[in-house]
Amino acid sequence: MAPRVLVDATAVPADRGGVGRYVDGLIGALDRAGSELAVVCQRSDAERYGRIAPGSRVLPAPAAVAHRPARLAWEQTGLPLIAQQVAAEVIHSPYYTMPLRGGRPVVVTVHDCTFFTEPEMHTAVKGTFYRSATRTALRRATRVIVPSKATRDEVVRVLDADPTRVDVAYHGVDQATFHRPSEDERERVRARLGLRGIEYVAFLGLLEPRKNVPALVRAWAQAVHDTDNPPALVLAGGSGWDDEVDAAVASVPSHLRVLRPGYLRPADLPGYLGGALVVAYPSHGEGFGLPVLEAMACGAPVLTTPRLSLPEVGGDAVAYTEPDATAIASALRALIADPARRAQLAEAGATRAAEFTWEASAEAHLAAYARAVSG
Repeated sequence: MAPRVLVDATAVPADRGGVGRYVDGLIGALDRAGSELAVVCQRSDAERYGRIAPGSRVLPAPAAVAHRPARLAWEQTGLPLIAQQVAAEVIHSPYYTMPLRGGRPVVVTVHDCTFFTEPEMHTAVKGTFYRSATRTALRRATRVIVPSKATRDEVVRVLDADPTRVDVAYHGVDQATFHRPSEDERERVRARLGLRGIEYVAFLGLLEPRKNVPALVRAWAQAVHDTDNPPALVLAGGSGWDDEVDAAVASVPSHLRVLRPGYLRPADLPGYLGGALVVAYPSHGEGFGLPVLEAMACGAPVLTTPRLSLPEVGGDAVAYTEPDATAIASALRALIADPARRAQLAEAGATRAAEFTWEASAEAHLAAYARAVSG
């Protein structure tokens, strides 16, 4: 019998980046599995979770939790009260932080270890906060869930975590949202981007240093500047805090085209990813690499790096490059010039992406919850 679980979804941001897609996908799959589930969330998300998890109890948290300081204070006092109210046997805190006195077993998801291994890739304030939260979770949580074997190995190696208390649960991909696009879906996105009849290389993600976007910009310019009808480069996603992106874009030759459309609507993502010549994601390292999986599900040929978890996700179905601009340029040029290789990667990627389901992720989470309760 699966334990009654309270999932704290109050940390999910409105833009539905990686953490939002993780929590949404997991909650939906737990609900479909018939779990005894309660979800506490921001008031603005209550209707959404009511649709995602119609068989579960959804409780809106106080409006103040929309602001991080108030949310962190509420997590210590209000969250345990909610757990008591719904008679939860375990609390799942899916984003690093946790209540220190939950009154019952607490499971925490730690998404990656780069705050320790690559601190220069994060702002000083963010790095300090998440290093403290990660240490606390590894010390105080009953179980810790990580999204890849690479992340498990990192928390054990870097932080001396007890490997017997760390569970791996891969993310899934929402095949309803991320699928091979129709020609109409591709053309609609091209029209929105002003790229009718123009090929493009795509990036999707937050423009933060870890994503290595300045190197991608320089590499793309190097790879295509002397070609006929050079493909554009589209950098979709939040602006982040990588100050070098603007400088890299400013150095692009004037005959080349870089677009920065910001966040795209979920309905546009299949057409955007699946319509690209190549989806390039030359990250310095990921805890999982959800954008790579989502691009694969959309039938896109993907170029990424063999760092941390990315080979666990991509396997033999993606192309790899080292993260320096010269290596990225060489790999990108080779892919752009090789339609047969791109088609092979598109097929292999879509096939491999189908293996990563939220149902399998939910099963792994339920096993972790059961271990937490059984001690």
